Amino acid sequence: MSKEKLIIFDTTLRDGEQSPGASMTAEEKLRIAKALEKMKVDIIEAGFPISSEGDFLGVQGIARAVKDSVVCGLARAGELDIKRAGEALKDANASRIHTFIATSPLHMREKLQMSPEQVLEQAIKAVKLARNFTDDVEFSPEDAGRSDLDFLCRVIEAAIKAGATTINIPDTVGYNLPQQYGETIRQLIERVPNSDKAIFSTHCHNDLGMAVANSLAGVMNGARQVECSINGLGERAGNAALEEIVMAVRTRQDMVPVNVDLDTTQIMTCSRLVAGITGFAVQPNKAIVGANAFAHESGIHQDGVLKSRETYEIMRAEDVGLSSNKIVLGKLSGRSAFKDRLETLNISIDSEEELNKAFRRFKDLADKKSKIFDEDIHALVSDFKMEESFAEAIKLISVKACSETGEIPQASITLLIDEEEQSASSDGGGLVDATFKAIEKIVSSDADLQLYAVSNVTKGTDSLGEVAVRLEKAGRIVNGQGSDTDIVLASAKAYINALNRLLNPGERIHPQTYSGI
Repeated sequence: MSKEKLIIFDTTLRDGEQSPGASMTAEEKLRIAKALEKMKVDIIEAGFPISSEGDFLGVQGIARAVKDSVVCGLARAGELDIKRAGEALKDANASRIHTFIATSPLHMREKLQMSPEQVLEQAIKAVKLARNFTDDVEFSPEDAGRSDLDFLCRVIEAAIKAGATTINIPDTVGYNLPQQYGETIRQLIERVPNSDKAIFSTHCHNDLGMAVANSLAGVMNGARQVECSINGLGERAGNAALEEIVMAVRTRQDMVPVNVDLDTTQIMTCSRLVAGITGFAVQPNKAIVGANAFAHESGIHQDGVLKSRETYEIMRAEDVGLSSNKIVLGKLSGRSAFKDRLETLNISIDSEEELNKAFRRFKDLADKKSKIFDEDIHALVSDFKMEESFAEAIKLISVKACSETGEIPQASITLLIDEEEQSASSDGGGLVDATFKAIEKIVSSDADLQLYAVSNVTKGTDSLGEVAVRLEKAGRIVNGQGSDTDIVLASAKAYINALNRLLNPGERIHPQTYSGI
């Protein structure tokens, strides 16, 4: 007997983007949307169209470009929100409007300042209006995890009667425990008279570290859609991680009553793409996509895996997109070998010109380190695409840094700004500090450095280092990334990348003040 399908609803581009500093341009959102489509994600929540003109254009662009996934736009339960979402989605091959209103006593009293009856009436109006734009309408009672169950039943019954085809149950603040959340889903399905007319969905936050567990508990109790994000990206502690839910379902078919249709070999590519664009690095011990997820340090573990993989690995690395090809590229590798490896790693290159540029970057890297690993290629292409995504007003020409025991570190930098070379020098608490201060002497951005993070891509002293920088100025938060075998150079690249984003009018203002499902 075939199992029911679990619908995967990805909210990386909406809820994931609400992470402070995770704001993306329309072009970057489109790249991620195309990667999600290639992974065969069922529904892509592309954004919150009314939040800004940039987000509207981002959702509109995705709606026009994506053909194989449903494209969804978020809207509060209000006329302006819903009409704006409908306008953004009108060219989609398949569209969904996701509308929401808070239902917990705390939210209704303190945030909405509405009575339960007013909330009920507003929910009905919103769903009916959304049905004028699409037959696929999702309704969420925000903060359902802390809502009165009897009132939830009333609102959900009314929303389904008004035309909602999906009912999403958000644990907005990650407050529920798995047994509690699963029981809520079960009771709602049992008690709502017309529950058979809609698909029930989970949307769990990770404030107590149980987003995935709660989501799976919902599935075990009748939910047939899960809302999740790549790498668990999301505001505060994040959302349920798509890769963990999908691989849990795939791996534990003996326990779960559903299956998924995703191409899981695209998981690693999507993970690295999202990490690269947002600047949110994946922790090494992160399940499924972390650098250590399939690594074995213990001699006992290594011995067991060599004898039989199943002794210590419950899934294959190849299933999530890690290459089993152990051939290492180097400076003698040609363009064909490089192109073949890109295809093996599911890395898309849009044109021959872009391939040639990426190959030149590869050869430059190969001159610096003897062996190029798959992780290096992912980092190289991510770095390259980030630079290509918008015109650079500031370009790095050269960096000279000097550190000596007992002496204050010094750095000199030369930048190309408006076709004019400008140079400056500075000392600092370290080489990176001196380099950033030298850049600021030229640029005078007055931006606040909120994050500086370094991670090694592979092992060894010649490893490619990735640097993430987050800058804030006048309410705008931008990320920059740079990679190089020289960490000072990588840092300079990242800082300049962030400055270019700060100067780029296409960069979006952070949207987190607009929603909170």
